[in-house]
Amino acid sequence: MTVRRPTMEQMRDLVRGLHMSMSDRELVDYLAVMEDTFKAYDVVDQLPDHLPKVKYPRTPGYRPSGAENPLNAWYYKTEVRGAAAGPLEGKQIVLKDNVCLAGVPMMNGASTLEGYTPDIDATVVTRILDAGGTIVGKAHCEYFCLSAGSHTNATGPVHNPYRLGYMAGGSSSGSGALVGAGEVGMAIGGDQGGSIRIPASYCGCYGMKPTHGLVPYTGIMPIEPTIDHAGPITGTVRDNALLLEVIAGADGLDPRQYAPRVDRYTQAVGQGVSGLRIGIVREGFGHANSEADVDEAVHGAAEKFRALGAHVEEMSLPAHLQGPAIWTPIALEGLTDIMMHGNGFATGWEGLYTTSLLDYHANWRSRADELSKSLKISMFVGEYMLKHYRGHYYAKAQNLSRRLRADYDAALERYDLLVMPTMPIKAQPIPAPDDPLALYIQRAFEAIANTAPFDASGHPAMSVPCGLRQGLPVGMMIVGRFYEESTIYRAAGAFEALGDWRAM
Repeated sequence: MTVRRPTMEQMRDLVRGLHMSMSDRELVDYLAVMEDTFKAYDVVDQLPDHLPKVKYPRTPGYRPSGAENPLNAWYYKTEVRGAAAGPLEGKQIVLKDNVCLAGVPMMNGASTLEGYTPDIDATVVTRILDAGGTIVGKAHCEYFCLSAGSHTNATGPVHNPYRLGYMAGGSSSGSGALVGAGEVGMAIGGDQGGSIRIPASYCGCYGMKPTHGLVPYTGIMPIEPTIDHAGPITGTVRDNALLLEVIAGADGLDPRQYAPRVDRYTQAVGQGVSGLRIGIVREGFGHANSEADVDEAVHGAAEKFRALGAHVEEMSLPAHLQGPAIWTPIALEGLTDIMMHGNGFATGWEGLYTTSLLDYHANWRSRADELSKSLKISMFVGEYMLKHYRGHYYAKAQNLSRRLRADYDAALERYDLLVMPTMPIKAQPIPAPDDPLALYIQRAFEAIANTAPFDASGHPAMSVPCGLRQGLPVGMMIVGRFYEESTIYRAAGAFEALGDWRAM
């Protein structure tokens, strides 16, 4: 088998696209000289791809509907059993539907990807199965993960387990809804702007966005590698720590990982907070859209650490208010360049490329009108800034993200943990199909002021449920130093031990 050679018309298009001009005679000469180079591609084409082996048997499963899927949180149900014994023996885990599970369909919330079936297991999948866990299916997520609301999935919205017709949060919407509803105890989520912590906050779960690079993203459909994170959403703190223990650590295939430091997180859960210094970040409260009962609940929750032996005080961190702006060019220009133009992978890094996903996802161009409104507006901004400003603001925002990281690091020299609301608001109503575009977009991006900055900085951050207000959960976000997830679990475990968060 050989690689197709370019036609003359394709050569003319290539030259025009590269801002050059050439005569047809010149093009013929170039084509002749290119032949030896194309023969190298023929060799690569004939070699088998170098992909990890799939270790455990499974069937595709089935797509539940109706009474079996009242929240529209499931995409596929299946049962993939792992090793006979291990730390996750007896545990059931659902995967966000951007995580590759070989042989089981994956659509990442998008109509343009529906019909794709992965041929590999993500690293986190293999680690879960090696640890004795059972993967029970794929949870719906938002359209290519581009929404903090749960209304953009191509199959319809995912509902909040505490109130139908309300947001479950995104983009790991199905993962949060299934754990919050008690259908599963553990889920894998992904987080580029808050997508683990937001559904955890809205659905009353424990959601950990680990330090950037702690958990390998290998085999998970990316958005932008400098903000891609994967982590656990669970019903208890110990389960969260246990799942992170299993999935954390270098795999040698993910360029996001740079000497990650792992720990025995489960040992931290019962250690308490005595002696810890906790700063309540003033700038995390009182946003333009903050709800008073959310701010009150989180202030009250943070104060409870004082009685448990921690030193608690309010502090100011002005740089936090700049975080969402710094995150914006990284996310929007990055996703346009890498996830869309680069077919999910782009170039310039070593590691595992899921070539089957790259090929299938590339077909979005022939169906671009189907993309979600939240993805379209993100691409419009990203493409405009890349085309007319040469990527200048992406580059500058990456530079500024180092300063943002340093500002958080400076605060974390004075405090062991920082605390603020995960979301400034509670779950909002799901927009109706005929609601205006402005409301649809508002619901997608309205509440990431506290979450997105820590995707840009890379710090670990966990949402801990801390109360019900008007029947809807409120989340408290606890932020720690790089690779000090154990300190976060100390605080989360101590708070959980105070009693049922729903009664607080």
